[in-house]
Amino acid sequence: MRRILVVDDETYVREAMQRVLGSGSVTVAAAADAAAAFVHLSEAPTDLVIIDVILPDLDGVSAIKQIRRDHPDVRIIAISGGGNFGLKAYLPEAISTSAYLAACTTAGADGVLAKPFETAELRALIEQVLSAERA
Repeated sequence: MRRILVVDDETYVREAMQRVLGSGSVTVAAAADAAAAFVHLSEAPTDLVIIDVILPDLDGVSAIKQIRRDHPDVRIIAISGGGNFGLKAYLPEAISTSAYLAACTTAGADGVLAKPFETAELRALIEQVLSAERA
Protein backbone atom coordinates (compact mmCIF):
# COMPACT_ATOMS: atom_id res chain seq x y z
CA MET A 1 0.00 0.00 0.00
CA ARG A 2 1.28 3.45 -0.90
CA ARG A 3 1.18 6.19 1.73
CA ILE A 4 0.93 9.81 0.61
CA LEU A 5 0.97 12.95 2.74
CA VAL A 6 -0.57 16.10 1.24
CA VAL A 7 0.66 19.35 2.81
CA ASP A 8 -1.36 22.41 1.81
CA ASP A 9 -2.89 25.21 3.85
CA GLU A 10 -5.95 25.36 1.59
CA THR A 11 -8.58 22.99 2.94
CA TYR A 12 -10.28 22.44 -0.41
CA VAL A 13 -6.95 21.42 -2.02
CA ARG A 14 -6.20 18.91 0.75
CA GLU A 15 -9.70 17.45 0.64
CA ALA A 16 -9.78 17.26 -3.16
CA MET A 17 -6.42 15.50 -3.28
CA GLN A 18 -7.50 13.05 -0.59
CA ARG A 19 -10.63 12.24 -2.64
CA VAL A 20 -8.92 11.82 -6.00
CA LEU A 21 -5.80 10.00 -4.79
CA GLY A 22 -7.25 7.79 -2.07
CA SER A 23 -8.10 4.24 -3.07
CA GLY A 24 -7.77 0.67 -1.85
CA SER A 25 -4.05 0.75 -2.63
CA VAL A 26 -3.31 4.34 -1.55
CA THR A 27 -3.71 5.94 1.87
CA VAL A 28 -3.73 9.75 1.84
CA ALA A 29 -3.09 11.77 4.99
CA ALA A 30 -3.20 15.55 5.12
CA ALA A 31 -1.48 18.38 6.96
CA ALA A 32 -2.28 22.09 6.89
CA ASP A 33 1.28 23.25 7.55
CA ALA A 34 4.90 22.10 7.74
CA ALA A 35 4.84 21.56 11.50
CA ALA A 36 1.94 19.10 11.21
CA ALA A 37 3.71 17.41 8.29
CA PHE A 38 6.87 16.90 10.36
CA VAL A 39 4.83 15.34 13.17
CA HIS A 40 3.12 13.00 10.71
CA LEU A 41 6.42 12.00 9.12
CA SER A 42 7.91 11.17 12.52
CA GLU A 43 4.92 9.03 13.47
CA ALA A 44 3.81 7.26 10.28
CA PRO A 45 5.61 5.62 7.37
CA THR A 46 5.20 7.77 4.27
CA ASP A 47 6.22 7.07 0.67
CA LEU A 48 5.45 10.45 -0.86
CA VAL A 49 4.92 14.00 0.34
CA ILE A 50 3.04 16.41 -1.93
CA ILE A 51 3.79 19.86 -0.53
CA ASP A 52 2.67 23.34 -1.42
CA VAL A 53 5.40 25.97 -1.58
CA ILE A 54 3.44 28.73 0.14
CA LEU A 55 2.62 27.63 3.69
CA PRO A 56 1.73 29.70 6.75
CA ASP A 57 4.51 28.54 9.08
CA LEU A 58 7.53 27.54 6.98
CA ASP A 59 7.98 27.90 3.26
CA GLY A 60 7.91 24.74 1.18
CA VAL A 61 11.55 25.08 0.09
CA SER A 62 12.76 25.04 3.70
CA ALA A 63 10.34 22.22 4.52
CA ILE A 64 11.65 20.15 1.61
CA LYS A 65 15.22 20.60 2.85
CA GLN A 66 14.19 19.40 6.30
CA ILE A 67 12.22 16.44 4.94
CA ARG A 68 15.13 15.47 2.72
CA ARG A 69 17.53 15.68 5.70
CA ASP A 70 15.33 13.82 8.20
CA HIS A 71 13.60 11.36 5.84
CA PRO A 72 15.93 10.82 2.86
CA ASP A 73 13.91 7.94 1.40
CA VAL A 74 10.62 9.85 1.21
CA ARG A 75 9.78 11.09 -2.27
CA ILE A 76 8.65 14.70 -2.63
CA ILE A 77 6.48 16.54 -5.15
CA ALA A 78 6.25 20.32 -4.78
CA ILE A 79 3.20 22.20 -6.02
CA SER A 80 2.77 25.95 -6.39
CA GLY A 81 0.49 28.54 -7.85
CA GLY A 82 3.03 31.28 -7.21
CA GLY A 83 1.38 32.54 -4.07
CA ASN A 84 -1.74 33.71 -5.89
CA PHE A 85 -4.99 33.16 -4.06
CA GLY A 86 -8.22 31.79 -5.48
CA LEU A 87 -8.62 29.59 -8.52
CA LYS A 88 -9.04 32.50 -10.94
CA ALA A 89 -5.89 34.19 -9.63
CA TYR A 90 -3.51 31.29 -10.34
CA LEU A 91 -0.94 32.17 -12.96
CA PRO A 92 1.16 29.03 -13.52
CA GLU A 93 3.32 30.78 -16.11
CA ALA A 94 4.28 33.54 -13.68
CA ILE A 95 7.97 34.00 -12.98
CA SER A 96 7.35 33.52 -9.29
CA THR A 97 5.82 30.08 -9.83
CA SER A 98 8.76 28.97 -11.98
CA ALA A 99 11.24 30.36 -9.49
CA TYR A 100 9.49 28.67 -6.55
CA LEU A 101 9.40 25.32 -8.32
CA ALA A 102 13.04 25.59 -9.44
CA ALA A 103 14.03 26.31 -5.84
CA CYS A 104 12.09 23.23 -4.73
CA THR A 105 13.99 21.07 -7.20
CA THR A 106 17.28 22.48 -5.92
CA ALA A 107 16.14 21.80 -2.34
CA GLY A 108 15.50 18.14 -3.16
CA ALA A 109 12.02 17.74 -4.62
CA ASP A 110 11.73 14.74 -6.95
CA GLY A 111 9.05 16.44 -9.04
CA VAL A 112 7.23 19.75 -9.35
CA LEU A 113 3.83 20.78 -10.64
CA ALA A 114 2.30 24.22 -11.18
CA LYS A 115 -1.24 24.87 -9.94
CA PRO A 116 -3.80 24.49 -11.25
CA PHE A 117 -3.17 21.02 -12.65
CA GLU A 118 -5.26 18.16 -13.96
CA THR A 119 -5.71 15.00 -11.89
CA ALA A 120 -4.15 12.99 -14.72
CA GLU A 121 -1.01 15.18 -14.59
CA LEU A 122 -0.70 14.65 -10.85
CA ARG A 123 -1.23 10.88 -11.09
CA ALA A 124 1.35 10.59 -13.88
CA LEU A 125 3.91 12.55 -11.87
CA ILE A 126 3.23 10.45 -8.77
CA GLU A 127 3.82 7.26 -10.76
CA GLN A 128 7.00 8.68 -12.27
CA VAL A 129 8.38 9.85 -8.92
CA LEU A 130 7.50 6.66 -7.03
CA SER A 131 8.88 4.37 -9.72
CA ALA A 132 12.18 6.24 -10.21
CA GLU A 133 15.25 5.20 -8.28
CA ARG A 134 16.34 7.84 -5.78
CA ALA A 135 19.76 9.20 -6.76
